[in-house]
Amino acid sequence: MHHNGLRTALLLGLLSALIITLGAWLGGGTGVQIALVLALAGNGIAYFFSDRIALSAMRARPVSEVEQPTLYRIVRDLSTEARQPMPRLYMSPTIQPNAFATGRNPRRAVVCVTYGLTQLLDERELRGVVGHELSHVYNRDILISSVAGALATMITWLSYVAVFFGGSDDDEGPGFLGALLMMVLGPVAAGMVQMAISRSREFQADESAARLTGDPLALASALRKIEMGVRRLPLPENSRLTSASHMMIANPFSGSGLGRMFSTHPPTAERVARLERMAGYRR
Repeated sequence: MHHNGLRTALLLGLLSALIITLGAWLGGGTGVQIALVLALAGNGIAYFFSDRIALSAMRARPVSEVEQPTLYRIVRDLSTEARQPMPRLYMSPTIQPNAFATGRNPRRAVVCVTYGLTQLLDERELRGVVGHELSHVYNRDILISSVAGALATMITWLSYVAVFFGGSDDDEGPGFLGALLMMVLGPVAAGMVQMAISRSREFQADESAARLTGDPLALASALRKIEMGVRRLPLPENSRLTSASHMMIANPFSGSGLGRMFSTHPPTAERVARLERMAGYRR
């Protein structure tokens, strides 16, 4: 976890520096000031409102123990086992099976599952998925994912702004071709940063969940079912869902074209293989 914190600080520093550099290239001193404000604003919004943004994107609402007694029992038992506060529970009406965790810290954490997930998985598999999301909370992944997503969005936004400021004929600024290049490379850079942050953390959350639940094969089985469910019912790639997609246990999109390029999730087969090795499973 301490190594994660160091990598997190370095990645955020690089992201912020890239935003400021892009601002300087686009607008000189004024551009640096604007980029700095944007970077700070992005961090602030992500820190204080990341949970609301993600929950709103999935149209999620809080659920009571009366509505979801099994889910409540699983979350309560695992939180007690980990000696951590119980997070708030939300449910999205989405039919696609998926789940994510968000919030600033374990005391303000939220675990959200889709309606489709509760219908697809049995209790043992649901326990594995909840363990995965709680592991993101305990490993302090949820805040960094939100902040990185917000800063990456700033990079993408600046790359598109470059088009409007890059058409001058003098030698100042990036020029139209440079602006066009930024429009293409900006989203790629943002996606690569998210990928670098998220892929290793998914593996770690899988491993932590397996240890917390004591049942690696349950999570492996859940991941197989979720992948098939996502393939049958991919979500539309709109901007609101894209901002929350890297938090989910599985890539909610179809995985074709740009969706594959910006995927922040490792292949399900590799995740399952790692979990099976943890369980000593041999085919």
